[in-house]
Amino acid sequence: MFVLFDEAGKFMAGRVLSESDASVQVELDSGKRVKVKMANVLLRFEKPAPAAFMAAAQALSESIELELAWEFSPEDDFGFATLAREYFSKDATLEQQAAMLIRLFEAPHYFRRAGKGFFRKASAEVIAQALVAIEKKKATVALIAQWAQELGEGVCPQPVREQLYKILFKPDKNAPEYKAVVDASRATRTAPLELLQRSGAIDSPYQFHWKRFLLENFPQGVGFAATAAPPVGEVLVRASVSAFSIDDSATTEIDDALSVQGLGSGTVTVGVHIAAPALAVLPDSDMDRLGRARLSTVYMPGYKVTMLPDAVVQNYTLQEGRDCPAVSLYVTLDEATLTIVASETRLESVPISHNLRHDQLDAIVTEEWLQTPLAEAGSEAAPLVGLQPSLAFLHRLARDLKAKRELVRGKPETFNRPDYNFKLVGSSGAEPQGDEQVVITTRQRGAPLDLIVAEAMILANSTWGNWMAELGVPAIYRSQASLAPGVKVRMGTKALPHAGIGVKSYAWSTSPLRRYTDMVNQWQIIACARHGSTAALAAPFKPKDAALFSIISSFDAAYSAYNGYQGAMERFWTLKYLQQNAVLELECSVFKENMVRADNLPLVLPVMGAQGLPRGARVRVRLGEMDLITLDIHGTVVERLDGPSPEGDADAAQADEAAEDEDETAGPIAIAVDINEAPQGDAS
Repeated sequence: MFVLFDEAGKFMAGRVLSESDASVQVELDSGKRVKVKMANVLLRFEKPAPAAFMAAAQALSESIELELAWEFSPEDDFGFATLAREYFSKDATLEQQAAMLIRLFEAPHYFRRAGKGFFRKASAEVIAQALVAIEKKKATVALIAQWAQELGEGVCPQPVREQLYKILFKPDKNAPEYKAVVDASRATRTAPLELLQRSGAIDSPYQFHWKRFLLENFPQGVGFAATAAPPVGEVLVRASVSAFSIDDSATTEIDDALSVQGLGSGTVTVGVHIAAPALAVLPDSDMDRLGRARLSTVYMPGYKVTMLPDAVVQNYTLQEGRDCPAVSLYVTLDEATLTIVASETRLESVPISHNLRHDQLDAIVTEEWLQTPLAEAGSEAAPLVGLQPSLAFLHRLARDLKAKRELVRGKPETFNRPDYNFKLVGSSGAEPQGDEQVVITTRQRGAPLDLIVAEAMILANSTWGNWMAELGVPAIYRSQASLAPGVKVRMGTKALPHAGIGVKSYAWSTSPLRRYTDMVNQWQIIACARHGSTAALAAPFKPKDAALFSIISSFDAAYSAYNGYQGAMERFWTLKYLQQNAVLELECSVFKENMVRADNLPLVLPVMGAQGLPRGARVRVRLGEMDLITLDIHGTVVERLDGPSPEGDADAAQADEAAEDEDETAGPIAIAVDINEAPQGDAS
């Protein structure tokens, strides 16, 4: 005796070994024995053998016309055997009954399952809708096959091209475009990104990076709705100073300016004046929500995405020739010893006399120029002559502040690599297209103007950080426990030391137009300036405020993503520079096994032939092929440019080690394509 039974929606047949009232012991053709509930047994037969019986039933089921079976079926629930007798004949064989069972089970759009072996016919309306859906699915399957074939032949269908970035980075795995890429990738055994490159889906490498970044960080685009800058809600006293800023020419968000009073009197007051959007943009306002959504300005060569709308930026940037709302820190010093004797914070309107530009003045404002008598300063620096005494004092102060910080650090700061500036020729701030001519120039860290600004900002951030901590007002701090390798800078709400800078505490507060953390800290500083010892009660954020921790977490993630993109775009334009100038070889320094750093470009790349060379060894590298999509380039060492020498000094080595993480994040990018069906090892 054989039985046909339902095993979790799958029909099987086998020989009966034994049975009881509740179950049957069945042996399958494979020899496996299973226990089947009596309710799941649908047919009993004597012959033929189970395999032959099931094969015959399956073949016969394909000849059953569903429309005719639906016409013959009763309106109420019915069994498959009943319909077999209506369809075939009243003496329908067991094979015909099994065929009907299989056919009904495979056609849920015609017959809804109503139990083991029982069904109910669907309405004509449901069938019509189902048939339309089936035809649509067939058309989609055919379209997927067509697109996959075209991709395999090196042609990208337009629908796939339009969904390119979603397919690669945020795929809808049910979308036909995604399925076509999966099928083509599997058929050609080619990684999805390479497949799409070969098919011409990526018109512009630059647009590839830019649109990927937008999809991941600004899916709604980078534009702002039309908005007006909120006004400052109070009358500010005009400061009796003449302040000047020091930035690069491309800077429009001018956050900070400096002033000097009392030169020659024995007591000098240095003012650090910070743009004050927080006097107008209030917590939880619509404008605040815009800033909190972005958290920081995004920088890249030739372009930027601002944290705040341009109307707000232009209203509060420290533009020369006008009085600007500012939060000012005044530090009073002994002119001879540079000892700080007092500090004060004021909310005021500050006249800005000059916007000085690094790139235009670094070659003029040298240490020698700062020490040259005014009459001998030189005609090319005539516009700066009036500022020379202030700049000279600020440079002297900056050097003193730096030396004192280095005592706390326990070692001097070393700047063994320059900063690089990128300029896209012909770009006027509009979104680059990726084919602009790029010029890369260097600015050595620690130049006088650079040092003046850096030390003034450190002084302000540390002074305000300490002050808020003394008043019990929480803020967002950056701290570093030690200079030991691997100890990272962290963000938190506690005023902890920053070993890398050498200060007691450090609260980012000097770039409120560019960083949301600075805007938050500026709100807290304003509360301190207005309320003094009771500021903790009046500040927008209270101790242990969960909102502060949420801001820190969001800012960390966004800032990391933005910096990663900036690094990737700097690498992109560096590779374009090599391409545009037909650079085939570079002079480099070894800084890690099989990795070198270009001497005169911001480029790190893997090389062959550097095995066994010490850190710091100088080599000539012949460049290999570059890929502007993955930002990958490699090289081969062709010549060593120096003889065997000991390792470089310890500080320089440590500085290199500290920068390695940053360098490597700017290397070849990873394309996170989640296509599990792609060939093993090919998915990027």
